[in-house]
Amino acid sequence: MATITKKDLIDRIADRTDQKRVVVKRTVQMFLDEIVAELGNGNRLEFRDFGVFEIKQRAPRIAQNPKTLERVEVPSRKTIKFKIGRLMKDAVEGEPAGTGEIVTRGVPKIARPASDKPGSVKAPRLASPDVSVTPVVKTTLNHAAKASADRD
Repeated sequence: MATITKKDLIDRIADRTDQKRVVVKRTVQMFLDEIVAELGNGNRLEFRDFGVFEIKQRAPRIAQNPKTLERVEVPSRKTIKFKIGRLMKDAVEGEPAGTGEIVTRGVPKIARPASDKPGSVKAPRLASPDVSVTPVVKTTLNHAAKASADRD
């Protein structure tokens, strides 16, 4: 079993979507930052078929130091619970996960002129102004562009 890093995922997404790695990296990082922020605010995050993140309160308890056998009070604390979704459950349990193609359920397909090779079609560039994108992607791209402009 291999360990896949955020960089590996960014490289894959950039290659599949024909986006610059810098843009994909910003978008992925913003997505992760939003997840952290929403969980920090106590909100529940639900990604259909993928899973649900939610905050749970752990009850206070009495623990024991294994070295000294001294009893120690552990206060209540918040923890993050992840409930696995249907597609992830199928993939983990050995069901065919697909061919690695991008799943676009509910997202309209965007036509783009073919490249030089006959019969080939390039993936759409989401940042292009003449391409229709979903509001979530558009908002994320706008935030990435603003963050980039602020840094310059």
